[in-house]
Amino acid sequence: MPVFEQLGLFDELMSISLPCTGINMLDPEFNFMTGLDYGQHKEKTGYDMVMFPRPKLHRLLQSHVPEEKIVYSKKVLSLEQNEHGVMLRMSDGSTIHGDIAVGADGTYSGVRQGLYKSLEKKDLLPASDKEDLTMGHLCMVGTTDPVDPEKYPCVNNEKALFQRVIGRGDSYSWHTVNMRDHRICWGIIFQIDSTVASRDAMFRNSDWGSEGDEGIMYGAFDKPTPIGGTVRDLVDATPKEEVSKVFLEEKLFETWYYGRTVLIGDACHKFLPSAGQGAVNAMQDAVILANCIYEMGEATPENITAAFKEYYDERFEPVRKMMAKSKFMALIMYGTTWKERLIRYIMFNWIPTSIKMKQFFKDAAYRPQASFLEYVENRGTGEVLPQKPSKRYAQEKAAAAEI
Repeated sequence: MPVFEQLGLFDELMSISLPCTGINMLDPEFNFMTGLDYGQHKEKTGYDMVMFPRPKLHRLLQSHVPEEKIVYSKKVLSLEQNEHGVMLRMSDGSTIHGDIAVGADGTYSGVRQGLYKSLEKKDLLPASDKEDLTMGHLCMVGTTDPVDPEKYPCVNNEKALFQRVIGRGDSYSWHTVNMRDHRICWGIIFQIDSTVASRDAMFRNSDWGSEGDEGIMYGAFDKPTPIGGTVRDLVDATPKEEVSKVFLEEKLFETWYYGRTVLIGDACHKFLPSAGQGAVNAMQDAVILANCIYEMGEATPENITAAFKEYYDERFEPVRKMMAKSKFMALIMYGTTWKERLIRYIMFNWIPTSIKMKQFFKDAAYRPQASFLEYVENRGTGEVLPQKPSKRYAQEKAAAAEI
């Protein structure tokens, strides 16, 4: 949120968002089982917890990037780099040259694959980075067109109500959340039995793309939702291009950079979405990497390596900690086995709320900002971890003041 303020995008973000005060978890008869309460969030952090359709965020960000800066239908096939620069060879036969390459291209990053291929030839790639991602769930999500408020009164609410239903006797859970403009975001999660799951049956479809096999998800289509109707009704009210099917995988890669190439987001750490940390950590990566590049100076191999190492050193440990918490949250949010039900019961009924919220706001204290823009002051009562100031920004600001 502070970074969106720094960039002048905060009001636009709020215009596509609804505040959310918590998450309710229900049994198949819609009886309340447990939940997460975000009621203190604004007091502690200075900001509401908000929810919005992911495609609207994409469009918001894209609208602020000059049109000529974005090209489409380009897929990375290979990567070459030396002391003079880095070259990406694309699927259409073209090449792209630069001082550095930032692989922000998702779970099956072509940049990472090209980088790792060269490192493996040099025997510099750790064994763990050669292993497949761990798959545990299949997910199908979508955002409806505007729906009839008489059929779905929830869309008249001024706050987002997130409701997740945990299935009984099968491997499904499903959720709904009302959005602005009388739209509904919905999702189905299928828990995969890793002992019988076939890698061939779970072909690597594009992250959050509209392609993939939805057959296994049909088992949830006739399930009722807490807002009325069935899951199928919501699917039918959703344009095909607004439906995404993806395997929920997780992996923390050890190698994030080498030479003039660096990775951010899902390309180097794939989160399960259970704690909402995938996109958050990707944006934090971008902020810290931008700060390090800003301080880097001339783009020499030595300076680039130093900048990338500083980025890695600052980000790896926070990512590792959040990934462990995200994995635990997946057991609570999606788990349908008896063991996971037991863990969920203990977590929400035996552990005091004060302890859970203390940890929640401890995590929220990590809020890095862009060091090359004016800092946004903390508006909440909670702690914010200190950030290393920018020497370059201070010098440039002092020089501008003298003029």
